[in-house]
Order: sequence, then C-alpha cells, then structure tokens
Amino acid sequence: MATYNPFETAQKQFDKAADLLELDQAARALLRTPMREYHFSIPVHMDDGNKQVFRGFRVQHNDARGPAKGGIRFHPQETIDTVRALSMWMTWKTAVADIPLGGGKGGVICDPHNLSQWEQEQICRGWIRQISKNVGPHTDIPAPDVMTNAQHMLWMLDEYEMIYGERAPGFITGKPVGMGGSLGRTEATGYGTIITVREALKELDIKPENTTASFQGFGNVSQYAIELYHQMGGSTICVSCWDQADQTSYSFRKKEGVNLKELLSITDAFGGIDKSKALELGYEVLPGDAWIEQEVDILLPAALENQVTGETVGKISKRVKIIAEGANGPTTIEADKEIFERKIFLIPDFLANAGGVTCSYFEQVQSNMNYFWEKDEVLGKLDLKMTAAFIAVSDFARKHNLYMRDAAYVISVDRVAQACKDRGWI
Repeated sequence: MATYNPFETAQKQFDKAADLLELDQAARALLRTPMREYHFSIPVHMDDGNKQVFRGFRVQHNDARGPAKGGIRFHPQETIDTVRALSMWMTWKTAVADIPLGGGKGGVICDPHNLSQWEQEQICRGWIRQISKNVGPHTDIPAPDVMTNAQHMLWMLDEYEMIYGERAPGFITGKPVGMGGSLGRTEATGYGTIITVREALKELDIKPENTTASFQGFGNVSQYAIELYHQMGGSTICVSCWDQADQTSYSFRKKEGVNLKELLSITDAFGGIDKSKALELGYEVLPGDAWIEQEVDILLPAALENQVTGETVGKISKRVKIIAEGANGPTTIEADKEIFERKIFLIPDFLANAGGVTCSYFEQVQSNMNYFWEKDEVLGKLDLKMTAAFIAVSDFARKHNLYMRDAAYVISVDRVAQACKDRGWI
C-alpha cells in the first residue's frame, strides 16, 4: 500500500492552483510552506505517579488576511506533516468562506481514550504554557478538532488567562455555551456540509427526499450532518466509526434507513457505536471501509484524511452523484483524478466543512464584543455564508470549465496571494 503524506498532497493541490493563476515564484515560495511552526514537549504527571512527555505542535501557515485560525487535535498518530497540511487547508478554508482570518493548526501526539480527565487537563494547560507567547486573540486563535472538545478549550483559555492576568474570551473558540461559546457552534460543521449538499442537489435538479447517503465517521460532524440531511428528507443507510476496543473500524448499515436517535443512544463520547447493541437493533455490522461501496446518491467522508484513495476509489458505486468532504483532506490526488473523470459532483473539503470555522469566527466576534446572538441568528448567518461561498465556487467552476476543487483553490489562493501583495510581502 502506498505511503501517504498529507502535506505533499496539500502542496500538489496548491501547485495546481498556482499554475492556473500563473503565480510568480515569490508568491509560490511564501504560500507553499508555513510561515511559522512550533514543536515542543509537554511533561505531564500521570495518575500512576510516573511522568510522561507528550509532543505538541502549532503551525501558522499564513496570516495575511487576519489572525491564524485552526483547531488542536489529540491523536496517537499525529505528525507534523499532518498539522502542516491542515494549517494550509485552513488558510484556503477561511479565504473561500471570505472571513478575515488566516490558517493555523495544532496537535498533540496522545490518545484521550487512555487518559484520565486530569491527565487531559495537564496536557491542555501544558500546551498553552509552551505556546502562550505565540498565540492570542489578535494573532492565533485555536479551536477544537479531532478528539478535543469544549472542556479542553476551557482549560486552555483558563491557563492563557492565568498567564496574562486578564480575561481574553476571544483567544479560543469552541468554548462551552455560557463561558463565551456560541450557540450553533456544535452543529456548524455538519450543518454547513449539508447546506453545500443542498445547494449541489439544487444545481443537479435532484430533490433531497429522493436521495440516500453513506457517512464515514460518526463523530460531531456526521451526527449533525445526518440530523440536517434527515430534516431535508434524505435517508442515511450506512455510517462507519472507529472501535477503540478492537482498534479497528466498522460500518453499520440499515437499508431502510438508520434512526439517528437510536444510534446516538448506543454511541460513546468519541463517536464509537456499540457493535452488540447495534446488532440487537437490526443493523448489519460490516468492515470499516464498507461505507464507500454503498449504493447511494451521496457519499460523505467525515472523519480523517486519506480515506478515498487510489485503492478505494474504484469501490464507489456508479449511482453516486455527489461526494461532500466533511473531513479535511479525505481524498488523495490519485482518487481525485478518477472522481473528476467519472463526473461525480465533488464538494471539496475546505468548502464543504467551512461551517465550523465560519461559526468559530462568529464566536470570536461575539466574545470580543461581549454580546451573544440567539441560535437562530447564528445558524441563519451560517446558512448565508455557506450558500454564498458555494455559489461563488460553483459559478466560477462553470464559467471557467473547472473541477470544483480547482475552482475553490483558485478563488482562495488568489485572495490570500492578493492580501500578501497588498501588505508588500511579495
């Protein structure tokens, strides 16, 4: 099986957009690599009395359009190249959504499944202590990501505020509601993904109630995406998830359509579905990659990167009309070529899942002005932003006869390159 480096994929995607834009060498050199990156160690006193050292990262890819913005993920297979790629994708994501932020990303090599709450808190506070001079409400604003949540963000905010001796709620987003968090933030990434699917279905003249979907992943993004998709009349027949006990993934299928509330009742905090209980409820338990081969109209990879590859893309059914990338970087360059050739309508990751960072921006604005909006107002603003971003990319793609991913890249890279030129950096 071929090795996969997400940063190399991100760079190849950028190179293609740079060629289409005919960017000069200075612009390419500046935007092809992160402006700054930090590597550090986080020593932690473990519950058993031992000390353990965790590796942490923060990468700031570009901040020409505004402060760096991006999540912090806890993952045992975290690598600096993954964080570099994600930071670059964040730059394009904030640009395509047309919000005044740049791109950053952070991570810690750890597995929260095997850590107590106290140990997780020490990692969060340790991460902030190591990087506090290089992040802040006007420079770099973190957020939750894979296996981090509102509690982790609050510990980080508390540590940051203790270091500086002042309140700074706009420093971090994804906080609990009531502690500076925004209503609607939990739903934002999943809802935003389905808003783009809704617009794609309109373009293809397909009614949502006549469609079926299969989701990879059953974390926050998938759960809320399924909720809104079902409200639109669609039917989900398959979801996959990671099983911590078996250290492998499984797909759960119910051809007549999954019941979201039913599945949520047998799901843990990390999106893991209980196999035995699922069987009792009449679900078929299939191999982890079975989600991709289902006879559905819409595929939604909404977990980790590198899931639609040269090896798996051939399993995609001829019936599939739309692929909406709820995850960051789920599709490799090789798979992308086949998706393009098959004329599947692809909604690229940094457009499809931009709802999360858009609502994070709303939270940052609310925190800084200390005035908070009602949920309907937040979700209404989210719908307007996501719809406008989708239409801009789709119109550009049609006008210039471009693949949706290429169109999204050209729009976002052009916006960032122009900001760098306007500042006199290149």
